[in-house]
Amino acid sequence: MFWLQVKKVVIVAAGALLNALAMNLFLIPANVYSSGFAGIAQLLSKVLSDYTPINISMGLLLLLLNIPVAILGWKKVGRSFTIYSFVSVVLSSLFLSIIPIKQVSHDILLNAVFGGVILAIGVGITLKWGASTGGVDIIAMVLSRVKDKPVGPYMFILNGIIILTAGFLYGWEKALYTLVTLYAATRVIDAIHTRHAKLTAMIITKKADDMKKAIHAKLVRGITMIPAKGAFSNETRDMLMIVITRYELFDLERIIKEVDPNAFTNIVQTAEVYGFFRKE
Repeated sequence: MFWLQVKKVVIVAAGALLNALAMNLFLIPANVYSSGFAGIAQLLSKVLSDYTPINISMGLLLLLLNIPVAILGWKKVGRSFTIYSFVSVVLSSLFLSIIPIKQVSHDILLNAVFGGVILAIGVGITLKWGASTGGVDIIAMVLSRVKDKPVGPYMFILNGIIILTAGFLYGWEKALYTLVTLYAATRVIDAIHTRHAKLTAMIITKKADDMKKAIHAKLVRGITMIPAKGAFSNETRDMLMIVITRYELFDLERIIKEVDPNAFTNIVQTAEVYGFFRKE
């Protein structure tokens, strides 16, 4: 368990480093904007330095924006997820301050694509290991667990504000290239982790009772147990069906590997949930 936590911190640190590299080497020099809180911090830093005598680094703004969100996550989501997410934010802010802003390429399209891809790799591996890069991800977790509301419209509005503001202040070409960055980032995150808000896991195992207890000890989710039988072996097994959020996928994967490494698990996208979906 200790080495798993160490490995998780290393992964979170690597993700934060990739985020900072994407911002300082590609997106910031080209005036192409990221999504979410990183995009807001980037845009605010640029607007303050251009239109006021105030000069605040993007790293500091990112940290300040995430403090109230971290407090909300601590109260509504849970300590482990929030701690690792805030560690990711702190490390990102640190790396953004340490790594110099340097233009690698003068081609704005290359900056938009490579910046989006590198950023998405950092975000993707962080999500895959049960943490997040803060900001909108923690808000999504809170909405999912408390009110069961989709985060998609909020992300759309937030990114829309970033793109429109960038367009009005710095030209619509920058806004269009920001869309390229967002598209590239989304596709890469889809490949590494998943953008789907909810997932359904179907676990076929011989250790159904142990699996059920382990899942209930870690996740606050209902489980449907269905009798199953192997077509070739004729062995009787049980299938556990559980609907989770994408942020709980890491914990579920670890539970399955610990309880029954030989269990067959199918993870599928859940488009909609009707009826009782347990929330904390």
